[in-house]
Amino acid sequence: MSVSFPLAMAAKMDELGFGNCTNTRACEMECPKHVTIDHIARLNREYLKARFSE
Repeated sequence: MSVSFPLAMAAKMDELGFGNCTNTRACEMECPKHVTIDHIARLNREYLKARFSE
């Protein structure tokens, strides 16, 4: 996964009004695509890594 992918995905989520996904499982229950907490946590980790490597 490229470093820019998590940043681009987060920007697109903001653009579409999804906001920040957290590890509280609220996003998992509301997600129209049924994204699991495992994938949400991975995206959050990758996003933080990408932000700190800029």
